[in-house]
Amino acid sequence: MPELHPVVVSPPSPAGGRRVRVHGESLGLAHSLEDLSEFLRRAGLDIDPVTVAVSPLIDWRGVGPEQWGTQARE
Repeated sequence: MPELHPVVVSPPSPAGGRRVRVHGESLGLAHSLEDLSEFLRRAGLDIDPVTVAVSPLIDWRGVGPEQWGTQARE
């Protein structure tokens, strides 16, 4: 049975960036949608960088694609 979400993007780490896994294999720490798109391209998943944020193949853990690092608190 195929995985529902072969790509998992973890919540932002305390130091910034989000761990990216494809089929359980870690691809690295992405700091932007551009980083994520490049990791996926190298893994053989040709997801258009313009639509990567809404791809049904990606499970965004914790928060959505708008957050990649620590947020300044006022």
